[in-house]
Amino acid sequence: MKILKTILFVILGIVAVCLIAALFIKKDYAVEKEVIINQPKAVVFDYIKMLKNQDNFSVWAKMDPAMKKEYKGTDGTVGFVSAWDSEDGNVGKGEQEIKNIVDGERVDYNLHFIKPFDSSSDAYMVTESVDSTHTKVKWGFVGRMAYPTNLMLAFMDMNEAVGKDFATGLTNLKGLLEK
Repeated sequence: MKILKTILFVILGIVAVCLIAALFIKKDYAVEKEVIINQPKAVVFDYIKMLKNQDNFSVWAKMDPAMKKEYKGTDGTVGFVSAWDSEDGNVGKGEQEIKNIVDGERVDYNLHFIKPFDSSSDAYMVTESVDSTHTKVKWGFVGRMAYPTNLMLAFMDMNEAVGKDFATGLTNLKGLLEK
């Protein structure tokens, strides 16, 4: 019985230390990647503002070609929603909605993941002219993990976990638009 009490106190101690640590760990995260595309800014922006076009360059869209897709609204306008449902745990279920468009400059999205866990993040794509024939595209997202789930941020590098997929997606986008 004494061994069980000791084990119980050790487990409770570990849980308490984790909960206390989570009070001091950051809750916010941000990831941003960029690429230069050999195309004028208007050409690049007109392509990226169409949410359905992400199916052509996004790593996640290519992970499960059999995923169910559903669209609501008019693509390239505020309020357009792209929803997906996949049996692949790396893709899951969720939806992305265009929240704001600054024509020729920026598209802001809300990403709502439903499975494998419920969360929301704000994502964006920004275009900047480098010169008349080159455009810098930035793709990123920001979010917040509530206490105590923010403890995961101590062990997970969001830039490593998601940044490489953004970078690959941007490389795919560059390849598509420079054909």
